[in-house]
Amino acid sequence: MSEISIDLTWKLGEAKMTPENYSNVHEIVFTPKIKIIGDSAPDWRGNDLNINPEQTLAASLSSCHMMTFLALAAKMNWPVLSYKDRAIATLGKNSKGLMSVIKIQLTPKVEFSKNFTVEPNEMKKIQDRAHRYCFIANSLSDEVKVLIN
Repeated sequence: MSEISIDLTWKLGEAKMTPENYSNVHEIVFTPKIKIIGDSAPDWRGNDLNINPEQTLAASLSSCHMMTFLALAAKMNWPVLSYKDRAIATLGKNSKGLMSVIKIQLTPKVEFSKNFTVEPNEMKKIQDRAHRYCFIANSLSDEVKVLIN
């Protein structure tokens, strides 16, 4: 079993700890050289210049899906040149009536070497397999969609 960790630090600063008065700005340290400033989403009083948990969840899923897809493509000797994705997290109430990320939509676009193509049905099959094998997707309980163009 692997353990993966981050370090998170938040400080109250000059504000008072009262509703809608304190800041959600915090630091997340992934490695000694990789740190980000986290915050709540802009709809929840956050600064849109900072990264919010919903974005990092979508990024984690997108990254995991891509790495799983690339591993499968490599096993099939597919000559992948590039992979792009736009992940969109949707907030709403889940089946328990609680605020949640109720859907994450992935839209991967894969570019192959010249003269190599993959039939749409085959691409869908491999993208579905990548979704099934993705650790992050397997950790989520609500809807995840992978859209193939």
